[in-house]
Amino acid sequence: MACALGAVAALVAASGPGGLFILVVGVVGSALTAAGSWWVVSHHGVVRTAGAVLVVASPMAVVALYARADLWPAAMVAVALAGVAVLCARSAMRRLRRPDGMRGVTAELPRHPVLIMNPKSGGGKVGRFGLVEKAEALGARVVLLDTSVPTDVAALARRAVAEGADLLGVAGGDGTQAAVAEVAAAHDLPFLVISAGTRNHFAMDLGLDREDPARCLDALTDGEELRVDLGVVGGRAFVNTASFGVYAQIVQRPEYRDAKAGSALGALPDLLLGYSGHRLDARADDTRLEAQQALLVSNNPYAGSEAVAAGGRRPRLDLGVLGVVGIRVTSAAQAAELALRGARATGLQVLACRHITVGSDTDRIPVAVDGEALVLPAPVSCEIRPQALRVLVPRHRPGTLAAGPPTDWRAIVALAFTRPRPGPASGDRAG
Repeated sequence: MACALGAVAALVAASGPGGLFILVVGVVGSALTAAGSWWVVSHHGVVRTAGAVLVVASPMAVVALYARADLWPAAMVAVALAGVAVLCARSAMRRLRRPDGMRGVTAELPRHPVLIMNPKSGGGKVGRFGLVEKAEALGARVVLLDTSVPTDVAALARRAVAEGADLLGVAGGDGTQAAVAEVAAAHDLPFLVISAGTRNHFAMDLGLDREDPARCLDALTDGEELRVDLGVVGGRAFVNTASFGVYAQIVQRPEYRDAKAGSALGALPDLLLGYSGHRLDARADDTRLEAQQALLVSNNPYAGSEAVAAGGRRPRLDLGVLGVVGIRVTSAAQAAELALRGARATGLQVLACRHITVGSDTDRIPVAVDGEALVLPAPVSCEIRPQALRVLVPRHRPGTLAAGPPTDWRAIVALAFTRPRPGPASGDRAG
């Protein structure tokens, strides 16, 4: 609170109207940058070029105005103090509402583990990290996929179970992980995630090492078991997300795999300007979401507004709920509001539910399931299967630190100026 008040004092000290000038210029610059970004993604030709110029020119103009008015020092002090205030607030929230991470239990070591590996996944991580040799040295049987022909990995997993496998594992992308995880859940077998994919979102949220996938194999000799949820979309399991709308239509395009950024920029204007795709409506439990441009359904919610940000994380995978993010932005003004207000913007809806049904004015809906392009019969039903999957993870893994709760400034003010009630913190229940 002292740092937050100090940031305000720095603005007031900037010779009266100067403090207000800093705020106004900063807000206007952020809004113009967001508006320019909207024009870049939603238009072609001259308008897109103008938007790109605005994205670059707005921050530069803010800096130039601060320098010309000699308010640069006050602005820097205010920003620095505000940053420290946010860091302190997050620390206080963690102590006030310390999050409970996923609890592992001691697991029996597998005797007949079978690991399915994609040699091309992640740019060849299987070969680069010697995963086949390391797994076989630990007693696992490795099934190496022949990437020159289409392969039903779920069928391979079922065959391994029939032959006596007591653990199934995958070194590959999240789509392959989900297919084998569904088989493991159906047979109540432990599942091993090896972070050999490109992005490894599932591995990240399990706390696994994404830089060295070989460390995931430590679970075979010193592991613990987590019970996590599985999402289901149209009867198919997913471990991360099922996306509808704009992104789902983009990944359907054949050129997307080879030129993701270029194909997305080429498709977005037609999809966003009035949304040229089919109408997308949904009902999440008792909440209706109408005429959405994009709809993201995740296996457990992402942390706050990170749901729509690159690199967002899910603090828990065992809460028994789906995360839902709906987006509808049709103008530069709404894009600016989204940039300034985040999760409170009118164009963004963030909620959690147990079941969601997505409908459209067509009989088939494009869906991107863990990054893979599908087309499913409408309406599409998504649900959560609580703690359906047993995941074997190394006892020591680098990313197990749970994310803190979202910053609540009302709680911060109450914590600063009221006497806390006696009793243990929420995070101390387990002793």
